[in-house]
Amino acid sequence: MTFRKFAFNNVLRNKRLYAAYFLSSMFMVMVFFTFSIFSFHPALTGDTLNENVTTGMNVSSIIIFVFSFFFILYSMSSFLQSRKKEFGLLMMQGMSMKQIRSMVFLENMVIGLFATISGIVLGLVFAKAILLIAENVLLLNDKLNFYIPLQAILLTFVAFIALFFFISLFVSYILRSNKLITLIKGNKISKGEPKANIILTLLATILLAAGYGTALVAEGDAVIAVMLPVIIVVTIGTYLFFTQLSVFIINRLKTKEKFFWKKTNMILFSDLSFRMKDNARTFFMVAMVSTVAFSAIGTLYGFQSAFISESTKTDPYTFSYESYGKNEEHDVQLINETLQKEKVKANSEHMKWTEYEMSTGWTLIAKESDFNRFAKLIGEDSIEVEEGQLFVVEYPDSSLSETEALMKQTVELNSGTSLQPQEVLISKALPNRFSYYVISDHDYEDLPLAIYKMSFYAWQVTDGEERIFAVSEELYPQLNDYQFNPTEYTVYVMKKQYASLMFVGLFIGIVFFVSAGSFLYFRLYMDLEEDKQKFKSIAKMGLTEKELKKILSRQTMILFFAPIIVAIFHGAVALTALSHLFDFSLVKESATVLSVFFVIQVLYFFIVRFFYTKQVKGEVL
Repeated sequence: MTFRKFAFNNVLRNKRLYAAYFLSSMFMVMVFFTFSIFSFHPALTGDTLNENVTTGMNVSSIIIFVFSFFFILYSMSSFLQSRKKEFGLLMMQGMSMKQIRSMVFLENMVIGLFATISGIVLGLVFAKAILLIAENVLLLNDKLNFYIPLQAILLTFVAFIALFFFISLFVSYILRSNKLITLIKGNKISKGEPKANIILTLLATILLAAGYGTALVAEGDAVIAVMLPVIIVVTIGTYLFFTQLSVFIINRLKTKEKFFWKKTNMILFSDLSFRMKDNARTFFMVAMVSTVAFSAIGTLYGFQSAFISESTKTDPYTFSYESYGKNEEHDVQLINETLQKEKVKANSEHMKWTEYEMSTGWTLIAKESDFNRFAKLIGEDSIEVEEGQLFVVEYPDSSLSETEALMKQTVELNSGTSLQPQEVLISKALPNRFSYYVISDHDYEDLPLAIYKMSFYAWQVTDGEERIFAVSEELYPQLNDYQFNPTEYTVYVMKKQYASLMFVGLFIGIVFFVSAGSFLYFRLYMDLEEDKQKFKSIAKMGLTEKELKKILSRQTMILFFAPIIVAIFHGAVALTALSHLFDFSLVKESATVLSVFFVIQVLYFFIVRFFYTKQVKGEVL
């Protein structure tokens, strides 16, 4: 048998250990290849919006590639730690450390080659389905037809083969020889009872409490100011939580005799503190990577919801148009002719929009007749304003309301009369996110000379709603989008713009989350042989199959969900702080994102638990 054949067979013999590493690497190759297919697609060139999609895909590919480097490096390090005994036996058979390094290099290259080829093949198999999904998610006008992505194939193959080569070279270079006795004994060497440092345990609690408290209390621009300090404090606190605080809690539970001696708790908790201590770095990494995934996707989803929500709330009309005197007659005539051509019937209204400079800034003052005409246009009740009365109107659910400030001001008329605000009205009659005043027509004529004027037009479609998009698509490119606002079409354009960000963010989040789950899988299977021997010995004392499954389930659950629950708390706090920054509730978006990822993790847990329990039961029972 040649040395290369030996290395190849070694991979096949350890297929269980390498399975997660291979599948995760293959998944990353497939995702990178998928992004490359988008980047080089002929339909995504030339158009500005599509170029933005392409740019986002390229940036995402770079992020995934860089993350893949560290993921594969960490994975290889985990494998090498679990194979100490194997290396010791090989050294006893006469293999030199140089040959062991060569073996590790060849093994990793074999896995890298097959993972790269498999990822590209799977990407090609699902390419049409992914392109179809992207076409609908990104709201693209052109179809993303399947094509032979030769550039994407070449880029992916060269990039990942180079990545695996440098990782293999680096890992084999840093591989150091240990004493033979240390390698042979491996995990049998006692590490002593894990103990938590009381000072560091208290520090972990203080840092997490301080970080959470600061993030939740900060409002507005203060969120930006405290962001970096909070991230640093919470990161340190998270590391200390897994290395110190978790060990302290477990050791305290072990001192509670009623709890520790209850049923199978003794077996579960006897070495749990060892596992928490040994896996602290993995848990820390998983928690932080998952937090980034939660926060990134939650932020993108939150931004999309916030902007689209504001757009739909601030203009209740089908079409609206603002003019400052330039091309007004031509533009209004064009809108009416287009509606007539497309056989769309609509009621319309027009008013002179007059704002006055007050202590709170420019404030709209509308007269009663204008307000009532526009209220009727959208089906709202009219109001009666008597001479000398002044009403403050607030737009429903507006984040820019100035009602409180306007209620404290007065409006001075030319006659010397001062109008005091008397009542607050909630109305969508005039699409103004800021609060404004309404006065009687008589008092309106007595106002000082207006300093700021524009013409405002609104159309509310009564028949032909199915052709609104046709009208919008024809008028939108011709009229300045700050002057002409087709409400539904504007929301559609915004969704189209944010869809690319959501699509990119979702892919990156999935990559991070799958990688986090793979980290846990690696750590769990590193202890598989030790668990087999431990439970084999306990089974001789009368451990039943039901009790074994219960212990393994609880043990796997703690190891799987401890970092994820921490990440969910981190993500919830981060998204809450973000909502304080933009003064927009992200409760719905946060709950949706965190729930989806938690469900995915639960499914991942059941799959891993099934195979892990099967492996242990096969050896023990």
